Amino acid sequence: MNRQLRAIIKKELRNAFGSPLALIFLGTFLATVMFIVFTMETFFVRNLADIRPMFTWMPILLIFLIAALTMRQWSEEERSGTKELLLTLPVSHWTLVLGKFCAVLVMVGIALALTLGLPITISLLGDLDWGPVLGGYLAAMLLSAAYAAMGLFISSRTDNQIVALILTVLLGGVLYTVGTATVTDFFAGRMGEILRAIGTGSRFESILRGVLDLRDLAYYLSLTAVFLTLNVISLDSSRWSDQQKGYRRNVWLTTGLIVVNLLVLNIWLFPLGGLRIDMTENQEYSLSLPTKDLVENLNEPLEITAYISEKNHPLLQPLVPRIRDMLTEYEIAGTGMVTARVIDPTADPAAELEANQAYGIQPQPFQISDRYEASVVNAYFDILIKYGDEVAILNFGDLIQVDQTPFGIEVGLQNLEYDLTSIIKKTVFGFQDLNAVLSSLDQPAKLTYYITLDTIPQQFETVSNSILQVAADLEAESNGRFEFELVNLDDPSSGLTTAEFQQQFGVQPFSLGLFSAETFYAHMLLDTGEGVELLFPPDDGSEATVRTQVEAALKRAAPGFQKVVGVWSPIPQPQNDPTSTEPVLLSEYNLVRNQLSQEYDVQNVDLTTAIPAEIDFLVVLSPRALSDAELFALDQYLLRGGQMLISFSNYALGVDPISGQIGLQLANVRNTANWLAHHGVVVSRELVLDGQNQPFPVTTLRDVGDQQVQQVTALDYPYFVDIRPDGMAAENPALTNLAAVTLSYPQLVQIDDRKNESRVVQTLLRSSDQSWLSADPNILPDFDQYPEAGFAAGQSFGTYALAIALDGEFDSYFADQEIPVVPTESGPTPVAISKIDRSSTDGRLIVVGSSTFAEDSLLNLSASLSGDVGLLNLQFVQNMADWAVEDLDLLEIRSRGSQSRVLRPMGEGEQSFWELTNYAIALIALAIVYAGVRQNFQRPVVLPPRPDHVLNNRDEAAEGEGA
Repeated sequence: MNRQLRAIIKKELRNAFGSPLALIFLGTFLATVMFIVFTMETFFVRNLADIRPMFTWMPILLIFLIAALTMRQWSEEERSGTKELLLTLPVSHWTLVLGKFCAVLVMVGIALALTLGLPITISLLGDLDWGPVLGGYLAAMLLSAAYAAMGLFISSRTDNQIVALILTVLLGGVLYTVGTATVTDFFAGRMGEILRAIGTGSRFESILRGVLDLRDLAYYLSLTAVFLTLNVISLDSSRWSDQQKGYRRNVWLTTGLIVVNLLVLNIWLFPLGGLRIDMTENQEYSLSLPTKDLVENLNEPLEITAYISEKNHPLLQPLVPRIRDMLTEYEIAGTGMVTARVIDPTADPAAELEANQAYGIQPQPFQISDRYEASVVNAYFDILIKYGDEVAILNFGDLIQVDQTPFGIEVGLQNLEYDLTSIIKKTVFGFQDLNAVLSSLDQPAKLTYYITLDTIPQQFETVSNSILQVAADLEAESNGRFEFELVNLDDPSSGLTTAEFQQQFGVQPFSLGLFSAETFYAHMLLDTGEGVELLFPPDDGSEATVRTQVEAALKRAAPGFQKVVGVWSPIPQPQNDPTSTEPVLLSEYNLVRNQLSQEYDVQNVDLTTAIPAEIDFLVVLSPRALSDAELFALDQYLLRGGQMLISFSNYALGVDPISGQIGLQLANVRNTANWLAHHGVVVSRELVLDGQNQPFPVTTLRDVGDQQVQQVTALDYPYFVDIRPDGMAAENPALTNLAAVTLSYPQLVQIDDRKNESRVVQTLLRSSDQSWLSADPNILPDFDQYPEAGFAAGQSFGTYALAIALDGEFDSYFADQEIPVVPTESGPTPVAISKIDRSSTDGRLIVVGSSTFAEDSLLNLSASLSGDVGLLNLQFVQNMADWAVEDLDLLEIRSRGSQSRVLRPMGEGEQSFWELTNYAIALIALAIVYAGVRQNFQRPVVLPPRPDHVLNNRDEAAEGEGA
């Protein structure tokens, strides 16, 4: 920076801070920012650790701040007569303009720096991603540069500060408004996108997300360059004479060329969506490595077609450019194997006919209303994925997320990369037949059937014949990629005895009965090169069941094949039975099923029969009153190497049909509790309460004059235990990026160390050190007895295990019992023809000490008060499924894009403290900065002397005027 430019900047700062105006402008700006964040945007109600509330309003706030800072820059010089003095100094006009421009940016920088207390405070209260914060401040400075250049140009054209202020606000407002939905709603398709590209606020949002796009940088810098050039021309034009027409023409021609070149540059950059830097911590807006690996290794062409109408709902229109950019990223990563396009079916009858008839895609009716009329628009907002003959569709309900804010509804994309990649993965591997699965393995798969032909019971011969037939069929169809071998352990020539087989593979024989000493072997071992899996003969013995079992095992070994999740939950009770006086137990679990179905093939499981072999992960929700036959199904699934999650509680949560109040009652869970205890897990009857909790809505009475009015308030509810990352197993990959889990009415989960000596034990979830135990099942607040909190205060505080995971081998609960029987027409019939007494392969048992943490009613209740935090329980279940099937790629993608960064729990008193603290820090910082800058610039700035001939000319002119 040269000496002249530095002198100009100091002069402007001295003038600004030499009067109270700078203090007034900066103080008003700070007070407005704090009011918007804490009051208008209800920061603590949002409960999110981000700085978006401040930056959302920044484009509007900066219009007024910069208009106030620039209005007097040239107007005051013109009015006081010092403009002519400045123009006669031996300083170029560009130096004068840049000096004032830099001085304005310094003052804006000071204003923004004074708001740093907000992100610092938020980082103390939650896990703040600093990428969007840095992007927001950078965007604010770029936008300020553009506004400052406009304000300086306008100020140079008038000697009235108020006129300069009004015109700057109008020009800045027009450029901001042109990109808002208020204007773009009147235009469809590309025209709306062009207007959003022109708007200063819509450009601001991209950088605010934490994405530094070259197109946005070029836009702001182009605006700044154009108006700074116009400012220089405005100053230069004051000395033009009528004899300088050629010079004026050259100046305007040069300026026009600069403007045209900048316009062409922006037009050229407009369609280029890949020239950007993702500054977010988890690279949320860039394709992840798992996605790139998936699309780079496609065997067939993949078509991605977005059917989106040009005329759509106004809230969906701003999402279209992001979808187009994301599809372009997929096309680039696909290296020629991915074709992505965006089509308007309403403008292409052939495309619409294909979408309707071939794919069943129908337009969605959207109600649109404005101040003049209301109408219904039928529009498309769907994405079609096609791979071979497999087709999958994402409609607008799968793509968008709707949030209710104090100022209306906000619509955004959920997690576009996760939605696209998961559906592509499902489609790609759904297209593969058995040969494709076998081809994906590194070596031919081999199925070995170990059997004792001499001792096999007669009733098992049908099952054995089915195994032999299916193995022969698969071997014939596989083109050498599937091999089969039969080993008779009773034959000495096999080279393997029953004792050696048992010792080598750890396989226990089947027993003919409880009091029978005769045993037999009929076990299948499948070697895929990735490992050896033990397969047990199915009970029904049909060829179809055997084939399904073998194919499911092959698909589990194939990389990336779609997995199957089984879900069991109690049958919901009717809630509108007027004749019933019994509490209605809450047992709706549709939300967790919907969450799992986004990625997995979800099947409802009937525990009265054997759990199908294709189930890769089993979720058992609130098991109560399970029969021996149902427990036997769970037991045998676990011993076959199955992996399951059980949400268990000794209590059932019900709603009284008369009073409508909720309450806990002891549930019939003795059988399930005994089964868990056999495996070394004991769920205590004591409830865990925690001072770190999520709120619960409570109806209270408020006195208004001589009347009482009912109101709903959020009560600190210790029965809704809020578990944050410090209460999760840090080494578990499924919990790494999970922001929180809320367990409702949890109970202490204890481990029997003696029974789990040979297993790997993990404590997945743990309460905070503010928690205590209570044996009282009364869960309603009593403000008469406990006026402060509604509940008795805890006596002995500590931290307690609420969810655990066991990995290893398990012994059967029914090892010393007969196989359970079920009533049939022919009499009591065993549920299976054989049983496993001890597992030969590792299984996994996950126990969560809450039967209601995934229940629909409580999830909706929690979400209504805590937003996304209330629905993170669903992500916990899905993460457990990902961990079980070792599909950590999608787990990584989901955590990158959908991680909710929430604030730590705090009461109203602490919230008020932090709000007042931020106000105080901002005011103290403002006073210190103002005093420091004013002190630094008190000495007058010495500008370069004017030439003598200028002084002589001014003296002669003054004498002539006096005469």
